[in-house]
Amino acid sequence: MKQPKLLALVATAILACAPLAAMAQAWPAKPITYVVPFTPGGTTDVVGRTISHGLATALGQPVIVDNKPGAAGAIAARLVAKANPDGYTLLGGTISTHAINAGLYKNLGYDPVKDFEPISLVGFIPNALYVNAQLPVRTVQELIALLKKDAAARTFASPGAGSSTHLAGELFADLIGVPLTHVPYKGQPQALQDVAAGQVAFLFDQLTAGMPLVKAGKLRLLAVTTAKRIAAVPDAPTMDEAGVKGFEMAAWQAVYAPKGTPKAVVDRLNKEIVAMVKSPEVREKMAATGIEVVGSTPEELTKFMQKEIPRWAALVQKSGAQVD
Repeated sequence: MKQPKLLALVATAILACAPLAAMAQAWPAKPITYVVPFTPGGTTDVVGRTISHGLATALGQPVIVDNKPGAAGAIAARLVAKANPDGYTLLGGTISTHAINAGLYKNLGYDPVKDFEPISLVGFIPNALYVNAQLPVRTVQELIALLKKDAAARTFASPGAGSSTHLAGELFADLIGVPLTHVPYKGQPQALQDVAAGQVAFLFDQLTAGMPLVKAGKLRLLAVTTAKRIAAVPDAPTMDEAGVKGFEMAAWQAVYAPKGTPKAVVDRLNKEIVAMVKSPEVREKMAATGIEVVGSTPEELTKFMQKEIPRWAALVQKSGAQVD
């Protein structure tokens, strides 16, 4: 009697796994939604649309970009964390959604580690310090001098509370010893436009987003926030070179799926994304805008996050920034 029972249990287990195996094998059989946690037109949106286009070509199914901005990407992350783990919902994750937010929000509503399947670290995006072109400053030290004597200039914009650029401003205030007022916006384009219009004095933002306004003569780039100079703007000093010692940060982009997404699907997505971002065409396109392409394995992205989350938690605590 024991042998038939054992066979029955084995058969039941096989049948239980069969739907998952069949689903993974048939995937993708319908359009995929790629959720971007910020507004259209920003760097995360541009990267997301590049990846979506490449995936659609590689997988033979439409990949639809769905912008869900708000709460430094937390709204989109919560949505994807609760989505069906069938490979048809992906998240264009960022340094905010999967590192900064964990230390910034008291009630985040998702766990950046436990609620997602890491797919690939796409690349690093340098931030830069931009000022309104009409401000009488051409160097970081001149900006600091202005901030120390003119309280009206002590405002900085960001795409939202909790973004890496918000924390860049908080770190800047801490390092120069001048209290600054943070002016959060609902997205990157609005923040840039208001600084360009003179409504706010300056902001830290991604190099890819601010350069068109620099070329138009509406913003002035004072420095980049990376450890080394950026080839796209070789004359721009680093913040460290500009005299703000200890200032170094770079944003990053990655791709995630909901926890429980079949490994076969995750592996296929990783394969296609890595091949795409490392292709000469995409690499050249991203390099022209200052993006340093990576294209990692899921395991490498996991290890990277294990370092990033506590690092940013410490910075959040030091800055005093907090969002309910």
